[in-house]
Amino acid sequence: MIYRAAIFDLDGVLADTARLHLKAWHQLAQELKRPWAEDTGERLKGLERMASLEVILGEESDRFSEKEKIDLASRKNSYYQKLIRSLSPKDLLPGAGELLAWLNEKQIPIALASASKNAQAVLQALEISHYFSTIADPEQSAPKPCPDIFLAAAQGLQVEPELCVAFEDAAAGVAAIKAAKGMTAVGVGSENSLRKADFIVGSLSEFVPKDFFLSAIHAASIS
Repeated sequence: MIYRAAIFDLDGVLADTARLHLKAWHQLAQELKRPWAEDTGERLKGLERMASLEVILGEESDRFSEKEKIDLASRKNSYYQKLIRSLSPKDLLPGAGELLAWLNEKQIPIALASASKNAQAVLQALEISHYFSTIADPEQSAPKPCPDIFLAAAQGLQVEPELCVAFEDAAAGVAAIKAAKGMTAVGVGSENSLRKADFIVGSLSEFVPKDFFLSAIHAASIS
């Protein structure tokens, strides 16, 4: 199968912003005197903001009103936004910059499908925003594992889902890709948590794009 577009999650795939999210959630948990278990970070992977807050609150969730929960999530986001300012291209994960540059050179359209509401600011800090033709809006999509955000990314690129390869580091994200009308999932990270992906690589530096993608130039010449 030859594919014509690439769709990326952000946190844990292109850059190690997941550690910044964890740091912000950890700060909030400490302020609320909530326990931080060894597996908390793994449980937060791939979740949108309010779902992540529920993990932090745990059995005490019912103590908080919806307004209080929204305020807590906003507080965490303010911590995260401060941490974003420290990002630079050196925070790109191995192979991310090279893969984006290769896709761009071959004129293969690229989209972002991230639950992060700060994605644009992160891409700018990493100096890679120019690679992306479209950024799917998480506000308009149900959270992963619902496939909405990946389908929206494909629609934004005007490429059929079955002709897209999507990259994820979380089990919920892989499940979302697999539900997205024939889209192919590349898991980035641990094989144990990503076993349902079509392909698994330890990092993007292990991914060989020429084995997957048909360049826009070549596609035009044979269409």
